[in-house]
Order: sequence, then structure tokens, then C-alpha cells
Amino acid sequence: MFDSHLPLAGALALFVGSHWLLSHPLRRAALRALGRNGFQIVYSVIALASLLLVVFTYKQAPAGPTLWDGTAALPWLATSLLTVLAMALLLGSFVRNPALGPRTMNGLSAMMPHGVFRVTRHPMLFAIAIWAVSHLLVAPSLRALLLCGAMALMAVGGARAQDAKFVALYDREWRVWMRRAPFWPNLAALPALGWTWAAAVIAWGAVTTLHWYTARIPAGAWALFGD
Repeated sequence: MFDSHLPLAGALALFVGSHWLLSHPLRRAALRALGRNGFQIVYSVIALASLLLVVFTYKQAPAGPTLWDGTAALPWLATSLLTVLAMALLLGSFVRNPALGPRTMNGLSAMMPHGVFRVTRHPMLFAIAIWAVSHLLVAPSLRALLLCGAMALMAVGGARAQDAKFVALYDREWRVWMRRAPFWPNLAALPALGWTWAAAVIAWGAVTTLHWYTARIPAGAWALFGD
């Protein structure tokens, strides 16, 4: 049984490993050798090729057996709530996110966390981790465990590595931000997302609709109607 999942495990190791190597240990050397544009091209090609390999090997791996019925009411409800949360964190991460560009680091130590950054300083990466956990709940198979576990590990590990990188690059600015904005999601601060919740519900509805029509698997509210 495990032998049939080795290609998927290898593809995931390539995807996660190449992402981590090019994002952190090899990034400076690659930038010097290739230039910024060349690096972006190489990074994108490797990421896309390894992701396509993951998709292919995932489809080839056996779908079962599963540990529980992922279509039951409890996993479906938990997954729905978690995916809405992931969508809210993802959408909020695009608003005044200091991690998205060096210009936003100027004066960061004088700012108080706002919006989604009162929940976590890594909203985009934790959105990926939460997405991974939520999908494992409704597809509790070995191949899903490999895929979702790798994505969650990459996201949380990437958040830790990002902290280390930004401390090295921006020192005090990021150190102060780390003290003010939590690493692990602070659920008590979720009301700070405000109107992002409404946008998240709308986006979640659109994504689950697309999920049904493209994959023919009912997700979210569509699970009430079956397939």
C-alpha cells in the first residue's frame, strides 16, 4: 500500500524542498547568478513543474481506504468553517501586508497590528495551513495526509523561515513587529477582520461553486444538494 504512494511522496518532497531551498538558503546565490528576472523565471518554472507532478502523482495514488466518512455532517461543517476562516485570512493578507514588499518595512516598528495582523503576522501562510487541515477532514486517506501534511508543513515552516529572514534583513523593525503581532493565530482577535468576513463568505461561495462544476465534488453549501 505504501509503495503505491511513493511517487506522490517524492513529488511532494521535490515541491516543498525546491520551494524552501529557492526561498531561503539558495535565494541570494541564485539572485546573484541569475538576476531578479532570471531568478523569478527559474523559480516559477520549477514551482509549476513540481506542482504539476504533485497533481499527476496524487491522481495516480489510491483514493482509499479512509479513516472516517468525510462526507458526514461533522467533517463537512468543520471543513466549511475552516475554509471560510482560511479565505478571510488570505483576503486580509493583501491589505497593508509588510511581508509583501521592502517599502512597507519603513516605520514598521512604530505601527500597531491592524486587521488580520492582530490574528497572525503570517495570514497568507496560515490560510494555506488551515486549508490543508480542512481538506484532510473530508478526505482522510493516506494520499490526502501526504498532500495536506506537506502543505501545512511548508506553510508553518515557511512562516518560521520568513521570520528569520526578515530579522536578518530588517532587524529591529521586524523584531518589534514580532512582539506585537502573534505567530500562531489568535482566535480571540478574529472580530478584528471586520468586513473581510463578508468578502470571505462571498469568495468561499464562488470557490465552492467552481469546485463543484470543475471537479464534480460538492463542497461547502453545495454538499447539501449532493452531486
